[in-house]
Amino acid sequence: MTPSRSISAGHSMLAKKVDLESMSLDDLWSLHEKISAILSSRIKAEKHELEKRLAVLDRGMGAIVQPGEARLIGEKQRRKYPRVLPKYRNPQTSETWSGRGKLPRWLVAAMKSGRKIEEFRISEGNGARSRQRA
Repeated sequence: MTPSRSISAGHSMLAKKVDLESMSLDDLWSLHEKISAILSSRIKAEKHELEKRLAVLDRGMGAIVQPGEARLIGEKQRRKYPRVLPKYRNPQTSETWSGRGKLPRWLVAAMKSGRKIEEFRISEGNGARSRQRA
C-alpha cells in the first residue's frame, strides 16, 4: 500500500465516522443489527471450519481416550496406591486426616491456638475397628 493510498483510506474511515455520528438512532440500530448478523454468521462459519480441522486431527490421533486410560500409545497407566488410614481426628467434628498432603484447616487453626498435632493423633491401641477410612 502506498503512503498516499493509506492516507486516503484513513481519510475515508474518518468520513465514515462522521457519517455514523450524523445518523439517526433508528439507522444506527439497524446498522448494528446487520453487523451483528454478519458477525454471527462469520463466527459460526469459523467455528464449523475449526471443528472440521479438529475432527481430522482426532482421526489422526486415534479414538477418544476415556478417563483412566493411557493417554498415548505406550504410555503407562498410573499405579494404584493403597488406601491410607487416617492418623489424626478432629474431636469436635470427627473429621480425619491421613497425614498426607496439606494440613487441614481445622488442624492449622488448632495448632495456631497453641495445641500440638500429637493431641489429635488417633491412638494405635484402639485397633483397626475404631479407624475409619478418610
